[in-house]
Amino acid sequence: MSKKRIYWTLQILGWTLLIMFEFVPYTLEFGFDLRVFYSALANILLAICLTHVYRLVIRRWNWSSLPLPRLAVRVISSVLLLGFIMAMVNQPVDREVLEQNLINQPLVFWGYYANWCKNLLAWILSYTVYHYIEQTRLAGYEKIMLKMSMREAEAKVLRSQLNPHFTFNALNSIRALVYEDPAKAQLSITQLSNILRNSLLADRRKTVDLQEELRTVADYLELEKVRYEDRLRYTIITNPQAIYWQVPPMMLQTLVENGIKHGVSKEMGGGFIEVKSEIENELLVINILNSGNLGSTESGGVGLKNTAERLSILYGKGASFRIYQVKENVVCSEVKIPMLSEGVMMVGEETGRSD
Repeated sequence: MSKKRIYWTLQILGWTLLIMFEFVPYTLEFGFDLRVFYSALANILLAICLTHVYRLVIRRWNWSSLPLPRLAVRVISSVLLLGFIMAMVNQPVDREVLEQNLINQPLVFWGYYANWCKNLLAWILSYTVYHYIEQTRLAGYEKIMLKMSMREAEAKVLRSQLNPHFTFNALNSIRALVYEDPAKAQLSITQLSNILRNSLLADRRKTVDLQEELRTVADYLELEKVRYEDRLRYTIITNPQAIYWQVPPMMLQTLVENGIKHGVSKEMGGGFIEVKSEIENELLVINILNSGNLGSTESGGVGLKNTAERLSILYGKGASFRIYQVKENVVCSEVKIPMLSEGVMMVGEETGRSD
């Protein structure tokens, strides 16, 4: 049943029961009077109309978003006003209909007024509290959705970043190969196009298979070897059971790039990059070791910060990232990623298709 139907059902049923609660005992005591019956029906209709007007007012001017003291003033004023209207309408009618049973004294009006204020206070408080809670719940939901949208937009920016210096250096290296080794130049162009394509697709996907991410890393390292030649040595070791584990796209490439830029490139004789991935305690553990010292590696700054933020956005506290000195001249970037739920992966795929 819809909320609108529930509202009208409660309105009609509630006010009918309330008025009949007074009409039935009167009828049992004094007998059925058609004029009293019509008066009861008129009261039901009037009460429904007045409380419905209150509902329209509270929704139109959004009273539920007001601070509690200001809302309380409006609620009390509404009760007093509506109670006064009901009393002013009922007393003259009752004096005519119940002239033999109604004592003509000044305090009768105030008795009517107090009784209607009591009934209306119960209705108005019930509806206002319900509307206040509902509004608060909706506002909280909208805030969560807005926060999720902002975090998703931020995640798209973070995962679509590719160092422009790498692209520039790769093109220069390929240009040098065009005459020296055309076959190698063609292969390098293919590797660069793969990286650029994955960088563009990263904006449309939340996660990719680990094996796909490692292929991007391998293409990146091969292009860097064109520039560094024998000064760069690398190995990639992967647990076969982990190749379909979902990881953020271009994340490992960013960490490898950081290791080369702030580690390998600063070594006179070059250095190494080693990428290892294992499954431990239902977590994918990826270690990227590189030549260098922690002080210089930390200067990677933005790339490392982006990695931590992307993991937090996608996995919350389930993932972790740290960078530490393993031993002298060896730094490790460690990423731990939980298994992404199937539902989240499907959301990521749908988001990619809608873009």
